[in-house]
Amino acid sequence: MPALQIRNLPDNLYQALVRKAEEERRSLSQQAIVVLSQGLEAVDDPKARRRAALRRAAMIDPKKTRLLPDPVKLVREDRDR
Repeated sequence: MPALQIRNLPDNLYQALVRKAEEERRSLSQQAIVVLSQGLEAVDDPKARRRAALRRAAMIDPKKTRLLPDPVKLVREDRDR
């Protein structure tokens, strides 16, 4: 099986990979393979890229990141005028 060595890997990427591997209970090598395969799948398949974006969006807590005003509140304010 082929091997891959990455030189000059930024520390923040390495630490993020280590954290994710610990969260997923994988070895560092296993986690690197998962991340690479997901990234390459997204490049090759636009539908996979869209699914990945939707998965990331689903992880965002809307209560913490309210980008737009609440539409119900806007309608009520408009009706009260």
